Amino acid sequence: MALDVLCEVVNCVYNREGEKCGADKIYVVSHQGKKAHNSEETDCKTFKPGDM
Repeated sequence: MALDVLCEVVNCVYNREGEKCGADKIYVVSHQGKKAHNSEETDCKTFKPGDM
């Protein structure tokens, strides 16, 4: 299991100093439920927009 989850999405409510994700869990899915072949074919469903 990864110890650090890094994220560059600065407007996510879970984004913490050092580009670390502060969410309790991370949910990542492939596009349209298909087998992903690269990271561009995945999405982070944990994302929640925050105030900027």
